[in-house]
Amino acid sequence: MRLFVGNVSYRASEDDLNALFANAGVTVDSVSLVRDRETGESRGFAFAEIADGAAGERAIQACNGAQFMGRALVVNEARPRQESRGGGGGGGGRGGSRGGRERW
Repeated sequence: MRLFVGNVSYRASEDDLNALFANAGVTVDSVSLVRDRETGESRGFAFAEIADGAAGERAIQACNGAQFMGRALVVNEARPRQESRGGGGGGGGRGGSRGGRERW
């Protein structure tokens, strides 16, 4: 079972989250804090992998809404991963500039 752990303190580490689940009586297979690609800073959420579905449900019951490092955690079953569509430039600026000014 894959759990989403939200509203995580930016000071928390994977070890802190492992300890949180251990205190709830749940052994996790792995915990991954999501980090900013450029700075390496935590983005405030994580994912935890738990092999036993019953243990995952216990983790949700014990940790969802629990105070952790001054914040109320959000813990629930993670949504399935979606295929990345890639690219995604978006954009769409304005064309046909008139010397930097537009008339209305």
